[in-house]
Amino acid sequence: DTEDASETDLAKHEEEDFVEMKEQMYQDKLASLKRQLQQLQEGTLQEYQKRMKKLDQQYKERIRNAELFLQLETDQVEKNYVKEKKAAAKEFEDKKIELKENLIAELEEKKKMIENEKLTMELTGDSMEVKPIMTRKLRRRPNDPVPIPDKRRKPAPDILLNYLLTDEQIMEDLRTLNKLKSPKRPASPSSPEHLPAAPAESPAQRFEARIEDGKLYYDKRWYHKSQAIYLESKENTKISCVISSVGANEIWVRKTSDSTKMRIYLGQLQRGVFVIRRRSAA
Repeated sequence: DTEDASETDLAKHEEEDFVEMKEQMYQDKLASLKRQLQQLQEGTLQEYQKRMKKLDQQYKERIRNAELFLQLETDQVEKNYVKEKKAAAKEFEDKKIELKENLIAELEEKKKMIENEKLTMELTGDSMEVKPIMTRKLRRRPNDPVPIPDKRRKPAPDILLNYLLTDEQIMEDLRTLNKLKSPKRPASPSSPEHLPAAPAESPAQRFEARIEDGKLYYDKRWYHKSQAIYLESKENTKISCVISSVGANEIWVRKTSDSTKMRIYLGQLQRGVFVIRRRSAA
């Protein structure tokens, strides 16, 4: 019994020592954690300083990369700006030259139209106006015989002109007659040379052109109102236009450059004075 009691006391003593040791370890660990927490709050903890140093290096590296990217993007934007500025300046100069050429071509065209109208007025005034012949009548003396009228001379027949041609065709024919006009002695009114000669056929290429149901049939193609076209003339000028209206014997076109309108006769299209080409509407 004594031996059993001593063994029981020994076991209890060992258990108390173990519990005391565990308590001491707990207290030591708790104190260590409290000390680390204090150092962390003060910023002196070694692990904290190590990780802060690593984060600071990453921060500086990202800042350096961002600055390099910013510099690269700035250089690229600057290059694009200079490139776009040069392209805009070149386009501006090209547009000025094109506008100047279009205005010169338009003024030359108006000048030629005025000259043609003047020539037409002069030619029609010389050939169509019937000027009265001023004659002087002398008083007959008492002993002079009564004059016998000359039956051989007949009055000149009236000159009848057929206006089946357009104004532009008449102007072209009159211009041709003016070139063929020679300084010969004028013939008598009864002679056949006094009558106007038939208009010579123009050696230029002939095109098929007609208007049906408000549409233009030209060079095996149909053209209608609001269609985009190119208008080419004998002077090798090419104008971008839009058909604004289709009449009975002519069409009206509007230039896309300055919105001015022009009237084109069928006769001009048939003789090749103007040539129409299709273009895609921009």
